[in-house]
Amino acid sequence: MRLLILPMRIKTLRFVRFVPGQRLAVSVLLALGITSGQEQTFSVDVNLVRVLATVKDSSGALVGGLKKEDFQIFDNGVPQELRLFEKRTEQPLSVALLVDTSGSTARELKYELDSVRRFLRSLFQEGNPLDALALFTFNWEVRRHTGYTRRLDRFETAMRNFKAEAGTSMYDALFLAADDLAARDGRHVMVVITDGGDTTSAKEYDDAVRALQNADTVLYPILVVPITNGAGRNTGGENALTTLAASTGGRVFAPSTGTQLDSTLDTIIQDLRTQYLLGYYPKDGSSSRNSFHRIQVRTAQPKLLVTTRSGYYATRR
Repeated sequence: MRLLILPMRIKTLRFVRFVPGQRLAVSVLLALGITSGQEQTFSVDVNLVRVLATVKDSSGALVGGLKKEDFQIFDNGVPQELRLFEKRTEQPLSVALLVDTSGSTARELKYELDSVRRFLRSLFQEGNPLDALALFTFNWEVRRHTGYTRRLDRFETAMRNFKAEAGTSMYDALFLAADDLAARDGRHVMVVITDGGDTTSAKEYDDAVRALQNADTVLYPILVVPITNGAGRNTGGENALTTLAASTGGRVFAPSTGTQLDSTLDTIIQDLRTQYLLGYYPKDGSSSRNSFHRIQVRTAQPKLLVTTRSGYYATRR
């Protein structure tokens, strides 16, 4: 079991790994309170920019039959030549599943976990046999309960020990899970089941955005909010997740019952099964001193809606 912990008060990220038969603690890490005045930089290899795209028609139905010549892609407004194209890509899928176990989720946790069990079975029934998932929880700390695996028994064992506790380190969870995904081959997806609030993170919204973009991760937040009126809801956190999802090419769902949560998870699987994979080598004209490169993808059919990540962070020179 791998345990990722963020203390509430100390501005240092601690990483602890437990090895079967041996306790190995390694403290590492990322100073979050930088006092030297040096600028933080984040970089990715941009020799080939990969973009996952979901296409829907005006009624919201998925469109899966487009060809390479149907797409146009722009980097900072400069047209690019598509050098990689896969329709309904079969590249292996790595899913980081994050479950909010803060105190505010206690009443809903049981039905959330029941839906997660059904989601896991459905995810692995079809698709690439190399698809894998890692299970995280977050409350005042962030824990990774399994490595990337297809073993349903490992997920079941982990979920038996889930319990709701105070605090919500949502941004820390997004940051750590994205960093964990970044080194994996294939497609990266993050599914977060939460009520939308953040109360104890050492990381902030901007840190989560950069981590998700750098890891080329599509984010699907699922806002389980049984409260329908404004009082008692964290609308600021909900809006933040909506913006985060849009920047990665994902989207937010807001089910209110167990049945609706099942349907939401099924919809996410359908999205993943019909993704297009596009890739290009940025032309010189698209380079910019601004580290963030904005990506736009269009189709020859203007009525089709293409959803992709908004851009990527290039190496600063």
